[in-house]
Amino acid sequence: MRSVSILNKRWILVIVAVVAVTTATTAAAGEGGVITGKVILSGDAPAVTAVEVTVDPDVCGTAKDAEDIVVGAGNGVRWAVVSLVGAPGTRAAAAEPPVFDQNGCRFAPHVVIVGAGEQMNVLNNDGVLHNVHSYSEVNPGMNVAQPGFRKSMPVTFESPEAVGVRCDVHAWMSGWIYVTDSPYAMVTEADGSFSLAGVPAGTYELKVWHETLGEQTQQITVTDGGTVEANFTLALETVAN
Repeated sequence: MRSVSILNKRWILVIVAVVAVTTATTAAAGEGGVITGKVILSGDAPAVTAVEVTVDPDVCGTAKDAEDIVVGAGNGVRWAVVSLVGAPGTRAAAAEPPVFDQNGCRFAPHVVIVGAGEQMNVLNNDGVLHNVHSYSEVNPGMNVAQPGFRKSMPVTFESPEAVGVRCDVHAWMSGWIYVTDSPYAMVTEADGSFSLAGVPAGTYELKVWHETLGEQTQQITVTDGGTVEANFTLALETVAN
């Protein structure tokens, strides 16, 4: 797996959405359909960038790989969020509150999905002082110290948006809380794949979001008992400084 930092670079983003529709009987009639696909980086993935650890090396180690672009097998893009826009129904609360852990001086998972208005828990399993500093446009920002003894902190965001999170104590730590009201949303797997099941028949907008590669939408039509394959190809081109 490869990752890359885009600091000190200017990028032009070129996004090409590729949609292929297949017919299959993977779900019984009346039970909705399935949307599957992959988010793929076009061309070669940039080289891995290691970020130097400057605080708490006994807990954090000596270096961390940047996670703003993580590319897996087949150039699949990890940590992208794929969601269905305008789907009927409401998002059900998770059986257990989603978790955003500070572990090994990185946020884990790097991207977590939480429902709008749903409580999530920010954990500190490092036993050292962390600081949870959010960056958002719609939701109120938060900037809260989380000492090692405060193992869990409940957090709620009321409005859908991608919320960036950093730790001011450990400057390399960054992650994202993707707040959504869509009943159908997931973070891509290590190979860039995704699958949304039980989608009611209809025509929808499918959206992919990535912290570095931006977002793109495409229209898809779901049928009962059918499978729609929707692939996104994202490309980065570097411009000389």
